[in-house]
Amino acid sequence: MPADRYDACVFKARVDEVLGAFVGRERDQLLDIDPRLAPVAEQLVAASGQGKRFRAAFCYWGWRAAGQPDSDAFVRAAAALELVHAAASVHDDIIDDSPLRHGLPTAHIALHAPPHRASESGQTGKALAMLVGDLLMALAGQLFVTSGLPAAYLSRARPLWAVLARELIAGECLEILCTGAVPDVAESLKVVRYKTAKYTVEQPLLIGGALGGADDRLRKAFSGYGLPLGEAFQLRDDLLGLFGDRARTGKANLDDLRGRRPTALLAETWRAADPAERERLTWLLDRSVPDEATLAELRDLMTRVGAPTRIEQMITDRVETATQALAEVPAPAAHALTELAHAATARRY
Repeated sequence: MPADRYDACVFKARVDEVLGAFVGRERDQLLDIDPRLAPVAEQLVAASGQGKRFRAAFCYWGWRAAGQPDSDAFVRAAAALELVHAAASVHDDIIDDSPLRHGLPTAHIALHAPPHRASESGQTGKALAMLVGDLLMALAGQLFVTSGLPAAYLSRARPLWAVLARELIAGECLEILCTGAVPDVAESLKVVRYKTAKYTVEQPLLIGGALGGADDRLRKAFSGYGLPLGEAFQLRDDLLGLFGDRARTGKANLDDLRGRRPTALLAETWRAADPAERERLTWLLDRSVPDEATLAELRDLMTRVGAPTRIEQMITDRVETATQALAEVPAPAAHALTELAHAATARRY
C-alpha cells in the first residue's frame, strides 16, 4: 500500500491474510486435541473471517499519524483488534439471540448439540459459542504480543487493552440493564458510546498512536475524532437494523424489535410520539413473537414521527465534528481517516 494513499481493499486483504493464517493454525491445534472439536474450530474461523476491518484500519492510521512507517508487524498487531470485534460479536449474538450475521448463521445457531443431546441443542449451542468468543478474545492478546513489534512499543499500548475491555463490557452490561426500560435518548447514546464507539474507533486509534509514540496533542485529536465517529457508526447500524435490506446487511430486521434493544432510534421515536403513538409503540414492542407486519407498522410509526430523519442528522453532525478534529492530524493520515469516516457511516439501506 503506497505511503501516501489509503486503499481499503488492499489493507483489508493484508489483515485477512494475517487472520487467516493465525486463526487457521489455532483451528488445526484444536483439531489435534480432539476431532470432535471440528464444529467449534470452524466457528472460530467463521467468526474471524468477516468484516470490513475498520478497527484494524483505525489502529493502523493511529500508528501512521504518529510518524511511523508502514510495517507488516504493525498490521499483525492491528489485526488483533479484529479478533476483539469477532469475540464481541459472538457474545453479542448470544445475548441478543440473533440468528444471522453477514448472512450466515451465528455461532450459537450453527453449534447445535450432538444427536444424543438433541433436547438441549439450543443451550449447548450457546455454551459452545460463548467459549468460542472467549477463545477469540484470548487469541487477540496472543496475536498482539507476538506481532513482531518491539517489546518497548507493545508496553506503551498494553494498558489501553484493559481500558478497551472494561468499556466494552460496561457498554454490553448497560444495554442489558436498559433493555425494556422507558426509552431515553441520553441513556441510549451512553450505551452507544461504551458498547461500540470507543472500541470501534477511539481505542484502536489510541492503541495505534501509543504504539507509535503519539504525543498528547495527537491523542486528544484521536478522541475528538473517534468518539463522535464511533457514535455515528452505531447510529447507522441502528437504522440499518430496522430499515436495511436484509440481503445487504446480512442481519435479521426483527432482531432489534424482538430484543427491544435500547437504540437511539427507538428513543427518538418515543420522544417524538404522542400518547396514542406511545401506546401503540408499547404494544408493538411487547409482542412476544413480532412478525413482518409488526416490523412494517413500527417502521411506519418511526417514519411518521420523523425519528429516522433525526438519526440521519445526528450521524451527519457527528461525522462533521469528527472530521474537524483531524485538523491536528498530519497527512496522509488525516486524508485516510476522512475516507474512513465516510466509509464507516455512509452505508445505505
